[in-house]
Amino acid sequence: MAKLRIGMVGLGGIAQKAWLPVLSVARDWELVGAFSPTREKAEPVCAMYRIPYVSSLNELAARCDAIFVHSATESHYAVVSELLRAGVHVCVDKPLAAKLGDAEKLVALATRQNLTLMVAFNRRFAPLYRNLKIQMDSAASLRMDKHRTDSIGPGDLRFTLLDDYLHVVDTALWLAGGDARLESGRLQTNDNGQMLYAEHHFVRSGVQVTTSMHRRAGSQREWLQAITNGALIDITDMREWREERGAGIVIPPIAGWQSTLEQRGFVGCAHHFIDCVMNQTVPETAGEEALRAQRVVEALWREAMSE
Repeated sequence: MAKLRIGMVGLGGIAQKAWLPVLSVARDWELVGAFSPTREKAEPVCAMYRIPYVSSLNELAARCDAIFVHSATESHYAVVSELLRAGVHVCVDKPLAAKLGDAEKLVALATRQNLTLMVAFNRRFAPLYRNLKIQMDSAASLRMDKHRTDSIGPGDLRFTLLDDYLHVVDTALWLAGGDARLESGRLQTNDNGQMLYAEHHFVRSGVQVTTSMHRRAGSQREWLQAITNGALIDITDMREWREERGAGIVIPPIAGWQSTLEQRGFVGCAHHFIDCVMNQTVPETAGEEALRAQRVVEALWREAMSE
């Protein structure tokens, strides 16, 4: 059986820190090329990972069965639509597209083309978050905080909601089981319309869900707390699990063999997409599922703009 031919579009920070280290360790696939419009910056990255630099998106599509897209959000619609029309399966960083309407068009296009289209919500593949998901049937509440040391701007409120807060909303609602009703919330901005703080309260089948982010909290901490029937569970930075049951506290050791990219879900996410393409199965974050959190965030932004 021939190996799956994989390509990459966009070779910026997230590609270099997260995706190239995973995909360059090829197993049932071959990393056959990468494209970025900034050739002078891209070629040294390609040389480091010993992959060919391809001079155009069309040429890369012709060489590949599937492509990971890590270009700027504003380019997602144009890049992904061109790849889908060329018959290539696509895994793209969140959000699927900068505009919700364009994201919906891409989902429809992938369906017409009978191609796999997946949004790379890596947190859904973080092992500790997946372990927590198993225990959510008896949960009464879930709270997810994802803060920043000092990251106000330069983008406006909508940019930050789509670029970062989307992760919080998607992960929390996925853990809670899907669609949820917004009860209340707050979006605080500065005089330049840039996000300072967000907190929202949802209800899903009796589970109270809270999402929170401060852009100048003095900390990069990501924290999940679930209150279940018989246990209180804390997960810090996707790597530390603390569980209280009755009078006992359980703190499992951090797996020494597990890399940071595995802990943060990038390994599982990449392998899931490749497995889905090879086995012709539907990804966990395809289609309407991939759009769920973006629709929520879009509604939060529109409500804030109407006030």
